[in-house]
Amino acid sequence: MHKINILYKGKTGYPEKLQKYMPENAPEKIYTLGNLDILNNNLSAIFCSQKCPGSIILQSYDMAQKFKEEVITIIGGFHSPVEKEVLTILLQGTNHVIICPARGIEGMRIKPEYKEPFDKGRILFLSPFEKTQKRATLETSLYRNQFVASLADRIIITFAETGGKTEQLCKDLLTFSKKIYTIKNEKNQNLIDIGLKYLSEL
Repeated sequence: MHKINILYKGKTGYPEKLQKYMPENAPEKIYTLGNLDILNNNLSAIFCSQKCPGSIILQSYDMAQKFKEEVITIIGGFHSPVEKEVLTILLQGTNHVIICPARGIEGMRIKPEYKEPFDKGRILFLSPFEKTQKRATLETSLYRNQFVASLADRIIITFAETGGKTEQLCKDLLTFSKKIYTIKNEKNQNLIDIGLKYLSEL
């Protein structure tokens, strides 16, 4: 069994960004599994709605292939179908990944496809949830997304359905004064309209 480390709010190692961007509801404890040094990297978060147009799915995969070749650290929940596939592509490269489940990680079984990159120090699991939180719920997913966005230095929303929870997350994130981007596609006009920039403008 791999050892879980715990970061305590206000103690050494606890990310200052959480207290800055989640001043009222930053987690008291963060459970960690893996290479903690990754947490000090510049982090890019990726979010995508559960349902996504085919053209953006392909663009998301192309983006992941590009990121796979770069020295970049990606953080996310990797829960939606597109996010899962992006993670699969990233793990084929050499970059670092922070995976944040919307449940506790104590006693979690590491998937076979994660084992090699995990053993090489490329993966860090982070969770603000106790081991009693055994399943992801809508509430824990929303909190996890806020947690991930707070830790990120750059945020990429590949797609957000109009009126959906991911679009609402975008609106909330715009108050963070962070760099928030989306993929250049006419289906993402709703995100441009609320203030996001196209990733190609980097």
